Amino acid sequence: MERKLFTSLQGESSDQLNNSLSKQGFRRSQNVLYRPTCADCSACMSARIRVADFKPSKSQRRAINKNNYLKRAATSPWATEAQYELFRDYLETRHADGGMADMDVFEFAAMIEETPIRTRVIEYYITSRGGTPRELAATCLTDLLDDGLSMVYSFYKPDLVKDSLGTYVILDHIEIAREAGLPYVYLGYWVPGSPKMGYKARFSALEVYQGGQWVDMIDPDDFSAEAHPLESEPIAQQVAKIDLPDTHTVPRPSREPRSEY
Repeated sequence: MERKLFTSLQGESSDQLNNSLSKQGFRRSQNVLYRPTCADCSACMSARIRVADFKPSKSQRRAINKNNYLKRAATSPWATEAQYELFRDYLETRHADGGMADMDVFEFAAMIEETPIRTRVIEYYITSRGGTPRELAATCLTDLLDDGLSMVYSFYKPDLVKDSLGTYVILDHIEIAREAGLPYVYLGYWVPGSPKMGYKARFSALEVYQGGQWVDMIDPDDFSAEAHPLESEPIAQQVAKIDLPDTHTVPRPSREPRSEY
């Protein structure tokens, strides 16, 4: 059974809690922070890029050159019809059997707008000859942390996959973080051996959260999705080891056996 540790984000301490737990492998979904904690599996590892040490590969430099005609725009977390249409096209083409495939427009709006922390929607537009935004090509829901940018969810025009647009969005976030003096870009979870997650391992200066600490990923084959039964700590012990910000209003994470987020 899939298990998660989770806690709610609410009140004045939301940003502090999100900052603290993101450094400990947690991810945000709307007003909830969660981290997988399965007894016999360690597949889901939070991944982040060290901005200062990142060096693009030849293929990543080609992705930059192919997509440098796009215009970036940062907006408040507000869902639009254009975003939802792009989101549906993306899911139906690339993730038709995924857990988000049945998400309707109201659930999409909740994903974008229900955030108690500092969040931006980063949009990428195909422009007209005069430089005016003409067509939405990609969107990324991005959280602003005290040590980086967290890419919560991104989607893009399926017919631009040949231009490595998804890779370009990550590369552009690395550049945004560099310009802002932020040391990390958080990519979400990486799963060893997963073809859909393999692209994350192609970025240099990548770290994954394993065994309570961030470790360098030198070779993806060094990591396994399986966990020895004796390596899994009891839930209470895992919760006790979580570092929380210095505030009396922060709820301590609890156990969640379901897989809704």
